[in-house]
Amino acid sequence: MNIILTPKQEKFIQAKLQTGKYRNAEEVLELAFRLLDEYEQADAEWINSVEEKIDAAIAMSVQTPPIDGKTFVNQILEHFQQVREAQE
Repeated sequence: MNIILTPKQEKFIQAKLQTGKYRNAEEVLELAFRLLDEYEQADAEWINSVEEKIDAAIAMSVQTPPIDGKTFVNQILEHFQQVREAQE
């Protein structure tokens, strides 16, 4: 496989090599690929976690009686007021 790097990418790799921390461009790219893989795995885990929380909230909402918007907003405002008073 041949890869063509942009001038910006080449400059980035050269800057990393000049630090002396890496022996060659392959080492820099290997680390970049490993970090990309870790990032994608963490992202997938986060998405799964959020989906599970949403599913749990939906399941819970089926068992909870509905509440109108005005009551909901008033409850939030009351909660904020209680928090503010507790901080004073």
